[in-house]
Amino acid sequence: MDSQQPARPLGSSYRPDTPISELASWLADPVEAADFPETRLRYRAKDAAADVGLADLGDEEWTAHFGRFKPLPDNLPEPLALKYHGHQFRVYNPDIGDGRGFLFAQMRDSEGRLLDLGTKGSGQTPYSRQGDGRLTLQGAVRELLATEMLGALGVNTSRTFSIIETGEALTRGDEPSPTRSAVLTRLSHGHIRIGTFQRLLALEQTEHMEELVHYCLEQFPGPLPPEDAPGRDQPAVILMHQVVERMADLAASYIASGFVHGVLNTDNMNVSGESFDYGPWRFLPEWNGGFTAAYFDHAGLYAFARQPESIHWNCGQLAVSLRALADSEPLIAALERFGPLYIKAAGRRWCWRLGLKSRGAEADGALIAASERHMREQGMAPDLFFHRHRGGRDADGPLAEAMRGYESTNGNHAVWEKDAPPTLVHSEVERIWAAIASDDDWQPLWDKLDHIARLKEALGTAPEPAGHRR
Repeated sequence: MDSQQPARPLGSSYRPDTPISELASWLADPVEAADFPETRLRYRAKDAAADVGLADLGDEEWTAHFGRFKPLPDNLPEPLALKYHGHQFRVYNPDIGDGRGFLFAQMRDSEGRLLDLGTKGSGQTPYSRQGDGRLTLQGAVRELLATEMLGALGVNTSRTFSIIETGEALTRGDEPSPTRSAVLTRLSHGHIRIGTFQRLLALEQTEHMEELVHYCLEQFPGPLPPEDAPGRDQPAVILMHQVVERMADLAASYIASGFVHGVLNTDNMNVSGESFDYGPWRFLPEWNGGFTAAYFDHAGLYAFARQPESIHWNCGQLAVSLRALADSEPLIAALERFGPLYIKAAGRRWCWRLGLKSRGAEADGALIAASERHMREQGMAPDLFFHRHRGGRDADGPLAEAMRGYESTNGNHAVWEKDAPPTLVHSEVERIWAAIASDDDWQPLWDKLDHIARLKEALGTAPEPAGHRR
């Protein structure tokens, strides 16, 4: 190694790779992180750090990289604030972009897949508008809980990689203030949004859109379109088919998890199909299709049962953008696959969480309908429903009839012997945060994460996310 290069205090599995650099001149702006009063390490994802060769970093080195954002060796020399537009609650907004986060680093995981390290609360950028670019510590804790629970429930989600408290007192209009601050680093397989393509369409940057399509096809590889799909050899059409398949699966995973994201805007839709950016999220306290997570979602646009519709609508906006590169017919053909793909994914994911082997779309659809009816009649939360009836147990009446003929895949695990599963309904999240806010007591959080880890172990290997090529 050149003597001028910094020594690498990292594991052999650290594999820096920054393909985003080829697009950065028009896709992002270089920025600097905020100079925080302090950097107090609160959480590090040790298993994820080991997978990417960063487990050997000491706490001081960790905070230097993920609190002060000293560049990682052979990685991006400076953070990049990504540019994008987006529909926010179906209103087009060209004045957005990474306003309190940036892309900090890229690397390969053990399977060779591209990973991004992105931030939340790392300071102001050219796209902060009137915001301070900061994140509350409560927001960071909530995102950690969301990502860990969703990961346990089989959702293709970003991981919370690091949380560092930053010593600033923040004022927020929607929570008690002043409140504590933090910077969060997330690990995900890309940060290219539907809104990224919308921006290029609005600016008529067709050549850049072509480059972005090729970047996505190379970095997020997926299956080719069906044999009879029109235009199936065109890069934009291939990408459209892959994104539709990924998004239909994502929508199904939200429903099977009883999860409400809250802000399914096109700038929050990652073309890798990975769920990310958790703000006003909620898990259902009972089965209610009209349940909303965001207090400002007055019309219920992103209510629980409307999430598949919203995600499908967002896919339509990607099709509009890709119209700059392909004819309408093949893009519409790809979009029309969403419904059948969603039904298939819903059955697959519902059966997995119940511990039953899928019997096909018709039987699985009847099982889902009977399950929903049972939860509505009983006023039951989905967490308790799936726990109580794991492997087809303890069912009677119409629910038992719908489960008849299903083969159990349920294994023995102590989690299933408990009266109830771990849950993250709003009151439970508030209880965990209250202990931190009032007494700096983090034990309820660690206990909850431990319970979630055991649930993940009991559920077993989750369904592979759709629309990817391994």
